[in-house]
Amino acid sequence: MIRPDILLYDWDDTLVDCWSAIASAMNAAFAAFGMPPWSKEEVRARARRSLRDAFPDLFGSDWMRAREIFYARLEEEHLSALSAKPGVEALLEVGKAWPQGVVSNKSGSVLRREIAHLRWQDRFGIAIGSGDASADKPDPAPLRMALAALAPRSGGHAWYIGDSAIDMKAARAAGFTAVLLGNAEHDGGVESLSPDLHAPDAAALAALLRKIA
Repeated sequence: MIRPDILLYDWDDTLVDCWSAIASAMNAAFAAFGMPPWSKEEVRARARRSLRDAFPDLFGSDWMRAREIFYARLEEEHLSALSAKPGVEALLEVGKAWPQGVVSNKSGSVLRREIAHLRWQDRFGIAIGSGDASADKPDPAPLRMALAALAPRSGGHAWYIGDSAIDMKAARAAGFTAVLLGNAEHDGGVESLSPDLHAPDAAALAALLRKIA
């Protein structure tokens, strides 16, 4: 186990739950195109790539119109639906021993509004979302961008903490320790993701960080 110099986190399903709003926004876009809706569980399992990567496959050449519909609905609902996952407040408190940041496939502007809504601005030295880097996860570009912002001189080693296969792939591509938070029931399970480290919940990860702080 390589001791971290920096802690980077995924956002949705890692630190927060906002899936009811995301599902509502997805289904608003599907309805406009005459497509069948997804359940919340289907959205949670399938909405992993960034919108700019996923929507052209879903909606074809008219994907920008679907994007506008999606964000119009999300703007209405996402803050009221947002909540911290159990144990995350304590995890971020322990994590203050390191520079911390967020790298998400959620739109950067939406991500930063959600961080502000939870009053977590002082927790994170950087918050990078879809569109902020040259490519989105699983490409390593946004993770490397975060590392450069938090450790511009020394570089250092980062742990990237997430809940999905895309997160583990991005971490490995960036040369970071891939830390799975949760049991990835929605994404094939722990063994299929082959993380470098696994914490079943935020409390377990906080306990590990306390030991090595």
